[in-house]
Amino acid sequence: MTTRIPDGGFTPLPACFAEMPLGDVYRLIEPGPVVLLTTALGADANVMTMSWHMMVDFEPPLVACIVAGGDFSSQALERTGECVIALPDVAMARAVVGIGNTSGRRIDKFAEFGLTPARASTVAAPLIAECFAGFECRVIDTTLAETYGLRILQVVRAWRDTTRPNPKTIHHQGYGDFAVDGRRLHLPSKMP
Repeated sequence: MTTRIPDGGFTPLPACFAEMPLGDVYRLIEPGPVVLLTTALGADANVMTMSWHMMVDFEPPLVACIVAGGDFSSQALERTGECVIALPDVAMARAVVGIGNTSGRRIDKFAEFGLTPARASTVAAPLIAECFAGFECRVIDTTLAETYGLRILQVVRAWRDTTRPNPKTIHHQGYGDFAVDGRRLHLPSKMP
């Protein structure tokens, strides 16, 4: 049943609400943990930090992500159609920020930030041994890539470190601010 709009409209918003700058909206609605995205083009592998992504479907798992044009990762993704999404935990936070603030054209990010590239089973891009999970992905839709950098990835293989059952992830909130996963809450849920 829907809510009926009362005569005279809805109640006014409480006075404690203040209008916020539109540029800050992303700081409150980030969809998930900061991840690392790896690509490979020939013998050259790169890693970038990414926080603009979201799940699109359950099975097969589809992930929408933003990879801006012009950098190595974007070019490699465009040419190969494959990548790895690696999930770092909070212990890797400084490396994650460092990776996001540097260019793979100038340094070897794997060496610089102490990351171990591990062989994936179905894509050329490497998994990252220090991350608690890794998803081998293929690009299946680039309809909005030119306009927005948005690509849809299909996860074709997924890996998880079974020795780390409850890793804490970080969530970007803009301007160098991050939130760390907190207490888990389980509530019974079902599809409507």
